[in-house]
Amino acid sequence: MTTPSTATAPEDLWFRRHRRVARPRARLLCFPHAGGSPTAFRTWHRHLPDDVEVLAVCYPGRQDRLRDPFPASVTELATEVTAAVEPLRDVPLALFGHSMGAVVAYEVALRLESPATLRLFVSGSEAPGRFDHSHLLAAADDTLLTVVRRLGSSAAEALKIPGLRDLVLPGIRADFRLLAGYRPDPAARLGTPVVACTGDRDPACRLDAVRAWSERTTSGFDAHVFPGDHFYLEPLESELLRRVQDHLLADLRAVRPIRTTPGRPPLEPHRT
Repeated sequence: MTTPSTATAPEDLWFRRHRRVARPRARLLCFPHAGGSPTAFRTWHRHLPDDVEVLAVCYPGRQDRLRDPFPASVTELATEVTAAVEPLRDVPLALFGHSMGAVVAYEVALRLESPATLRLFVSGSEAPGRFDHSHLLAAADDTLLTVVRRLGSSAAEALKIPGLRDLVLPGIRADFRLLAGYRPDPAARLGTPVVACTGDRDPACRLDAVRAWSERTTSGFDAHVFPGDHFYLEPLESELLRRVQDHLLADLRAVRPIRTTPGRPPLEPHRT
């Protein structure tokens, strides 16, 4: 189990908000890719309704958590995130995870399973049991950096800066180690609907293996294929979030609110 370097409350330790919502109707909990940080979701609130609060997970060893030890496994990480999010379940919750974040989000969704969990969005990830990253366990630094650059993130350019590369490489290696050691429960199934998103030129995702997320839920499943590579969501952020918003609004219309406020108007899309 990770031991935080500060006495910060779990909610503030694990989650970052780029727009705090005083009275949210729902929350979207976002999980970064391998080597990623909460800044990947820093502008997402601009594309979603004003009363949907976006929270980005900050993994140990990132940003202001550099002194916190990396998790030993995906299950350990998911268990700690689940405990931290428990106080925030007073309103419906949806989860979004990209790449490695999709796997962690899935494991958190399994632990949170309840009518209050609206939907799981998985992005840039083959379904659990359909990928094998064991070859990266003992990979040299240059090999890891080559893998990251091949995936197409705009942040990969920063890895050419020696000082910054040395700062982020341990997190990248730790995350690939989590993926290499991940062994999903073959019998586990969500009762939560799943939406799988991917780029049509993603070198890390075979389309059939992305669609195999349908086998991980007993509820509804949708797949959206976008033009682009593994990081299609960077240039197509607004288009992706229009799809996310459509699903969330439909879900919120269909579920009974956990908390009602007399006289509160219906949820309306955020207008930019």
